[in-house]
Amino acid sequence: MHILLATDAQWILNEVVAVLGTPSTTFTVVSDGRDVDSAIKTQVPDIAILDLQSGSMGAMAVAMNLRLDHSSGNAPLVPILFLLDRAADVHLARRSGANGWIIKPLDALRLRRAVTMVLAGDEYREGLPTIAAALTNQ
Repeated sequence: MHILLATDAQWILNEVVAVLGTPSTTFTVVSDGRDVDSAIKTQVPDIAILDLQSGSMGAMAVAMNLRLDHSSGNAPLVPILFLLDRAADVHLARRSGANGWIIKPLDALRLRRAVTMVLAGDEYREGLPTIAAALTNQ
């Protein structure tokens, strides 16, 4: 598996590599979202994990850019997992076309589950009430 990680935070890099690193996993790490396009052109990842705030171009702008490039035929479809700073950022992830998101702080179980689900074509979403729960609270 090849993972593209966009973050400028060393602790996030350390955690993601510790949790997802295996002998068969490779990583491309960029510290600025502006470098994601060129990284994908060099090697298409199985998944892109994007820190919400990463350099001068954050995850939302990167995801929207990747989705626009894909829809125009200029880039492959890459599954995207956001690392959100807080629950209030969920609205950004919802609008960006991300396949999933985790709210920090990270933990190994949630990160592995999110990556597994996104790679399987499912969605992984934290911080959103289910429709059933919302309807029962009315």
